[in-house]
Amino acid sequence: MNSAGVRSVASIVARDDGRGGTALPVLESDGPLALRRTRGSGAEARVMLVGAMSGPLGGDHFTVRARVEEGARLSVGSAAATIALPGQAKGEARYDVRLDVADQAELHWLPEQLISAQGSDLYVTTRAELAATARLVLREEQVLGRSGEEPGRLTSRLTVRVAGQVVLDQELACGPGAPGGWDGPAVLAGHRAVGQLVVVHPEFAAEPVPARALGEGASVVPLAGPAALVTAVAPDALRLRRLLDEARLSLVRS
Repeated sequence: MNSAGVRSVASIVARDDGRGGTALPVLESDGPLALRRTRGSGAEARVMLVGAMSGPLGGDHFTVRARVEEGARLSVGSAAATIALPGQAKGEARYDVRLDVADQAELHWLPEQLISAQGSDLYVTTRAELAATARLVLREEQVLGRSGEEPGRLTSRLTVRVAGQVVLDQELACGPGAPGGWDGPAVLAGHRAVGQLVVVHPEFAAEPVPARALGEGASVVPLAGPAALVTAVAPDALRLRRLLDEARLSLVRS
C-alpha cells in the first residue's frame, strides 16, 4: 500500500454504568473518521460515525474498533453513505472493522451503505468476536456504482466468531478484476445492490431460525451456532434496505 494514503482510526468502548445505562469511556477518532454520541434509549448508548472527508481513496487505510463490555448495549450507525473513490495514491484502499462483544452485551452495527464508485479499489474486512451469551445485529450493504456509472472493484470479507467458533466466514468480490461470475445468475444476477444481515442471539442455539425465502431477492439461513444470516440482492439501495429492514424486524428479539 502506498504510504501517501491517509490513515485513520476510530475506537469505541461501551461499558455498563451500573445505573441501568451504558457509558462510553472511550470515544476516539482522527482524520476522516469522527465519532459522535447521540441520544440513546433505555440502557442503550448510540454512536454516529461521521465521515469528515471523502473516501476512502486509493491508498487510504481506515480502521474502526468497537468493544462492548459485559452487560452494556451499544448501537452504531453512520451519518451518510461511505463512497469508495479513486485517489492520487496508487494501490487499493482498506477499511477494517473490528467488533468485540462480551457476555450479556449487545451490539447493533447498522452503518449506511458502501458505494463503490467507478475507478475505485477497496478491500473491506469486518470481524466480529462474540462471547457465548453476546447478541449482535450487523448489517452490511454494498452498492456497485453511482447512478449511471460502472462500479469500481470491491472486495468484502465478513467473519463472525461466537465463543471462539467460526459461524460465518465469507468473501464477495465484485467489479473489474474480480473473479469471473460475480455478475452472473449464481451471484448478483445483474443486480447492483447486495447486502447481508447477521443476527446472533443465544436463543437461536436451541431454536435455530428455519431457512426460507424472504420475498423476491432475499433469503435467511441458520448458521452453525446461535446465529442467522440474511442475504439480499436488489436493483437499488432503497429496495435493498427495505428487504433487510423487514428481515431484521422478523429476527431481532428483545
